[in-house]
Amino acid sequence: MAKVINTKIVKNLPWEDRPEGYFLPVWRYSKNPVIDRNVNRTIERTFNSGFVPFGDGFVGVFRGDTYTGIYKLFVGRSKDGLHFDIDETPIKFVDKNGNPVEETRYSYDPRVVELEGSYYIIFADNYNEVTIGIAKTDDFKTFTKLEYPFIPNCRNGALFPRKINGKYMILSRPSDNAASMFGNMFISESSDLEYWGHHRLITRNGWANWNGVKCGGGPVPIETDEGWLVITHGVLYNVNNVVYSMGAIVLDKDDPSKVIHKCENFLLTPQAIYETTGHTPNVVFPTNVLVGENGKLAIYYGAADCCTCLAFTTLDILMDYIKEHDCVNK
Repeated sequence: MAKVINTKIVKNLPWEDRPEGYFLPVWRYSKNPVIDRNVNRTIERTFNSGFVPFGDGFVGVFRGDTYTGIYKLFVGRSKDGLHFDIDETPIKFVDKNGNPVEETRYSYDPRVVELEGSYYIIFADNYNEVTIGIAKTDDFKTFTKLEYPFIPNCRNGALFPRKINGKYMILSRPSDNAASMFGNMFISESSDLEYWGHHRLITRNGWANWNGVKCGGGPVPIETDEGWLVITHGVLYNVNNVVYSMGAIVLDKDDPSKVIHKCENFLLTPQAIYETTGHTPNVVFPTNVLVGENGKLAIYYGAADCCTCLAFTTLDILMDYIKEHDCVNK
């Protein structure tokens, strides 16, 4: 049995048991979506967001698509992980000296990770074109923007929750400045969170049909005693539209540039009406996982670029499924 290690365990994890007779490894929350459209007076849609346990509840950074059509980052809070109070004013970043940072046209798809006592937000940002932005906060009130780790075009950054062999590690998916018809997953390292290098290809797209166009990281990697569990997204081009599905790989615990397991089957693909119909139809896009007791996992994902949804699994069920359908060790 695999065990989660070096990970904060959420005591009040949102949870539903696996439905009787359901044989797939990940099951949807029966009351999805957890955040629907028309969120507040500023945000029309929120999805593809990340948050963490904080205080006696949860706090995080949310992608908010406003009524102007522009997308920004907003702070949100919840007591139970199901009901959210999201600010109507977007985050205003400062530099390391506390001075306001020039606002970019858009920021979106944040992941949040606790690292060395602080919280880091990794997001797609408009730096001439799209690239990965990193910001740091201790209180979710002041957000200090760090140097950009990569030049454009790059997105889907996921920062590992601890140093590995003395280095910070980040996943990314280089792209172009549009909805690219390509995308592979890379890992990079840094000694100071400012200068990044030693870029290594993790995996190319197309190890399965559901990720034939592109594959990239999703939520922050989860450390287990068997390796780093990485929930991924994969994209299939299907006649005249793209289909985003959820998948998984496992990376070597001591050298995460090495893939030790790769699941040939998707974990979740658009089937529910809130996933197949919306602003961008046929999208399941995972960006956040909370870990509970006994290996319970609550996976938050964006659906059809319209709403925030929730799914469940356990570490044992997921790792067994990955190994059963492993295309690395056939």
